[in-house]
Amino acid sequence: VNTGRYVGCRNLEETILKTNLEAVKEIACQLRLRNIGGIIIIDFIDMEKESNREKVFQALTEALKNDKSKTNILRMSELGLIEMTRKRTRESIGRVLREPCFYCDGEGYLKSKLTVCYEILRELQRERKEFFGRSIMVTAHSAIANLLCDEESNNVEKMEEELQARIIIKGDPHLHLEQYEIVPF
Repeated sequence: VNTGRYVGCRNLEETILKTNLEAVKEIACQLRLRNIGGIIIIDFIDMEKESNREKVFQALTEALKNDKSKTNILRMSELGLIEMTRKRTRESIGRVLREPCFYCDGEGYLKSKLTVCYEILRELQRERKEFFGRSIMVTAHSAIANLLCDEESNNVEKMEEELQARIIIKGDPHLHLEQYEIVPF
């Protein structure tokens, strides 16, 4: 936690308390959003008064009260550190959006097939002025094309309605899994 040298209140202790309390809200949000789990150490700005350290501890406890993950929070140390544990409830975002690379036998990672599908749909959305009212050929790896035609067909149909365009999806097994081409005609 950092004030960015802001000392807007009447005294430093008041500014530090206010900053730490604001940080508590964001910390709780980020822990849930990023599904952070394990042993977590939060380094708050040092506070002189024990009562202020207690306020920050209580605010963090309250902010995480309704967290679905099991959490255990220890009291703040004199150095301004709070140690806590949090159980991860689902896979991390990185694991959801990537998969082991089959080109290099698992040495690296690829975007997941679903991530590539959503990239294609976002690009169609982003370039809607260029694509509006025209036929569009989307060429992608066969696995991506299959996913767009099956599980994601509702999203493709919605995009066709939005663009007032016909979207033709063509699979090419020779393309890299993350490679695709969108051509209006």
